Amino acid sequence: MAAAAAPTAPVLLGALSLDIYVGRSLVLPGGGALNMAWHWAQAGVPFTLVSRVGGDQPAVFTDFLGRHGISATPELVGRGASASIDIVIQHDLQPHMDNFVEGVWANFASTPAEEAAIAAAPSLHLVLVEGAIRELSRLASSGVVGSGAGPEVTADFLGFRHYTVERLAQTMRAVDVGFVGWPGAADDDTVAGIRNVAHDLGRLIVVTLGSRGVLVFDGRAASADGIGDVTVPVVSVPVLGTTVGCGDAFVAAFLASWHARRDVLAAVEAGKTAGAAATAWRRPLPDSAYGPEAVAALQRADEAAAR
Repeated sequence: MAAAAAPTAPVLLGALSLDIYVGRSLVLPGGGALNMAWHWAQAGVPFTLVSRVGGDQPAVFTDFLGRHGISATPELVGRGASASIDIVIQHDLQPHMDNFVEGVWANFASTPAEEAAIAAAPSLHLVLVEGAIRELSRLASSGVVGSGAGPEVTADFLGFRHYTVERLAQTMRAVDVGFVGWPGAADDDTVAGIRNVAHDLGRLIVVTLGSRGVLVFDGRAASADGIGDVTVPVVSVPVLGTTVGCGDAFVAAFLASWHARRDVLAAVEAGKTAGAAATAWRRPLPDSAYGPEAVAALQRADEAAAR
């Protein structure tokens, strides 16, 4: 595994998990933070990964990170079991994910050295499963982030399943840019609530609706950078694989563009392109990302399921 990047690089914080393919004797490295890390590594974005995996199957993760030159802090491997999630491949070859187990993330907290790296970083991005939500709250309460002098904080609220509008408002007090992959209708009351949070707190929140478009709620409208509320259309593409991982691809590309240009609409366009490309994959990442042995096992498993 590569040595940790300098603290002036962005920090990516989130859970890595074992993707357990039920009935297929197959375990892959997974988790939104791992997917983000792969996308950034492919794009040449320098960053440091802050996460924990268990001592039960650490090579599943360390081999992946090393193969792709992904830098992680030395504390990556902790005591206990890794987080995990069960994946069932249905008859249409679409994955169904369930039974997430937190493992070492149940008690995750950054070490003093990791906190120092976060405080010195230009930006911190979090993938908000419960362990990361707790850690963001802890970092904010201790003044490491959210004090106005620390890193710019961006956060992926995923499909909003961990959230209500009220909890969003609480978390967004420590977040500058938020992303929500909304599975429902654009005119849902919750979406209106998300918009209100952005404007009440003066924050930027990007809501992706899949092929139905992207909503930009820019509460920074009073500043020179703010653009207000914008609906960005999306050209629908055939889904040759699955839509799993499209959100990770969108956010990774958005932030790579955002860090370089600070142009919201340009970042949305970059995200749209990356999200569309991810629909060609049957898993969150292209099979080649998992290594040659995994590719062969995945192909055998897909062929068996298609019979």
